[in-house]
Amino acid sequence: MAVPEDEDYYYHENISFNFSYDDYPTLCEKGDVRSFAALFLPIMYTVCLLVGLAGNGLVVAVYAYHKRLKTMTDAFLTHLAVADLLLLFTLPFWAADAARGWELGQAVCKIVSACYTVNFTCCMLLLACISLDRYLALARAQGKDRSQWLQRIFTRRHCWKICLSVWGTAFILGLPDLILSEVRWASNRSVCLAVYPPSMAGGGKAALEVIEVLLGFLIPLLVMVVCYCGVGRALKGLPVESRGKKWKALRVLLIVVGVFVVTQLPYNVVKVYRAMDSVYTFVTHCGTSKVLDQVAQVTESLALTHCCLNPILYAFVGSSFRQHMMRVAKKFGEKRRKRRKRTENPAEEEIEMSFNSHSVSPETNTFSI
Repeated sequence: MAVPEDEDYYYHENISFNFSYDDYPTLCEKGDVRSFAALFLPIMYTVCLLVGLAGNGLVVAVYAYHKRLKTMTDAFLTHLAVADLLLLFTLPFWAADAARGWELGQAVCKIVSACYTVNFTCCMLLLACISLDRYLALARAQGKDRSQWLQRIFTRRHCWKICLSVWGTAFILGLPDLILSEVRWASNRSVCLAVYPPSMAGGGKAALEVIEVLLGFLIPLLVMVVCYCGVGRALKGLPVESRGKKWKALRVLLIVVGVFVVTQLPYNVVKVYRAMDSVYTFVTHCGTSKVLDQVAQVTESLALTHCCLNPILYAFVGSSFRQHMMRVAKKFGEKRRKRRKRTENPAEEEIEMSFNSHSVSPETNTFSI
């Protein structure tokens, strides 16, 4: 769930549950943290929403126009763009929550919280699938028999099963937010947050956070590193005349992994630290707690920027997607030209249509008179 993600962020009646002897009985008022969130989060979420809608919307539009996905990577990219869009659509709710408090009721709170977690996790798992598919495609092209069981699974016939498994896993991780999220009155306003029962307040909550980090960061990162190292070794074996293309491809792989680490590592480190803090109470000072809250807000916003970068890193750099996009643009341009000619000179349009009907190939471009 978007920051704030648990009860400790608000502290009932402005009192921190983590305090030192020197602080007691001083209240840990977090008005400055809320003021920072009310200014910073809406700005970041708005930028992510606008940029992400443009990029991911274009990916979905191009693949939807073609109707038939040719490769597994095309299918994964489509699902990734859909997950990014669904995640981005939750951001206006969290921006309003940060600025004014939650005003949309408990049902919407549960749905939006679960949707955020489901799609965030789904994005990370799909990135792992894309990495694995690229590696296996290269292995098939080289005629290598390694990972035969994976090659049997990662085929067009099983693509829908893989995507269904990814969405199912993400949905299971979103169930706690769907069940536990509530609207509570805290700090003089209503807030949407996950309220854990006493039996889960410590170990259970920490276990859920660690599972999210494993499935949403560590496992995808491990798959990416292993697969792209294999791809990198294969690229190094290319002949000398292909050196330019080889190093360009290696740079793309390094950028993909580097961006993933830079955007996701800080957020997941903070998640693990806060999960351990709920068990072992590392934070015992009000000032430290405030800094940790603000760091959580900044790192989660950084992690969300990956939704905006996914189309650039995974779709736009691929020659296959660029070809799809050029075909769509070409067909769109031809339709506009025909529509303009039809309005300007209907007789000329009739002649052009008669020439088209005698074209020898369905791929032949429209004749121009």
